[in-house]
Amino acid sequence: MVGCQPQPAPAQTDSAAPAPVRTGAHVLSEAGFGLLAGKRVGLIVNHTALVDTTHLIDLVHEAEGVELGALFGPEHGLRGGGEAGEKMDDGVDDRTGVPVFSLYGANRKPNPEHLAGLDALVFDIQDIGARFYTYISTMGLAMQSAAENGLEFYVLDRPNPIGGAASGFMLEPEHESFVGQYPIPIAHGLTVGELADMIKGEALLPGLDELELTVVPVENWNRDVLWPATGLTWTETSPNIPDFETALVYAGTCFFEGVTASEGRGTETPFTLLGAPWADGQALADTLNAAGLAGLTFEPATFTTRDIPGMA
Repeated sequence: MVGCQPQPAPAQTDSAAPAPVRTGAHVLSEAGFGLLAGKRVGLIVNHTALVDTTHLIDLVHEAEGVELGALFGPEHGLRGGGEAGEKMDDGVDDRTGVPVFSLYGANRKPNPEHLAGLDALVFDIQDIGARFYTYISTMGLAMQSAAENGLEFYVLDRPNPIGGAASGFMLEPEHESFVGQYPIPIAHGLTVGELADMIKGEALLPGLDELELTVVPVENWNRDVLWPATGLTWTETSPNIPDFETALVYAGTCFFEGVTASEGRGTETPFTLLGAPWADGQALADTLNAAGLAGLTFEPATFTTRDIPGMA
């Protein structure tokens, strides 16, 4: 068995402190939600849709001139408590009384009846930059629903936590699925706003020609910046991505889900532990370290997977 440890990024040497990164949700909120004035909106969000420590649901619900008409939750649910692959049900948000429609259950995209009376859909979910993270699939299908039903679509942009460098194989068309919906590299190097523009502009999904798409950009972020340098607080994006270091290796180590080995699910540090009962941890670590993978070191480890409520 082997443990994978990402090494810290080099410290910035510029003596001037960088301007703090501001997400699209920050920008929209500080502008008083003017872009949404007079509209009845549906939010596609989860627990990562925070402005500092306040959830976007609460901010929109309290905003003057904006009516919150519906909430849509992706995989893991509106509040993020569902395990990977667990189907989520519709319901009602306890705090606001607004109906909640699951996009990871019987439906993968909003139905026309869910959109009745809405003027716009607003997407605000933190991605981690990997092609097979389902939130970006949910975004594309919701864009299709908005186009089909004449709704505007807003994306509140957030940084790509693993930076703007694209790497890895492109998706082959015959393997397209909900966990691989676009012909993009494994580490796609885009923010969700950039990806939304690409999905529409390059017709990665059909039926988006007439979609009225608006991206509220993230401010003060550039493609060389990894998450620790943003100054933003990490919120676990799903139960098995508890921290930035896990997000950093996920685009590679998630592939072990497809073989007869463990990628560490059922431990407190998934995706940073890889192994199988027949593996020689020391020999494997030596082989991987000899490959000279930049920013990574490997060491032998022993672990036993188990059921962890809410996680694996």
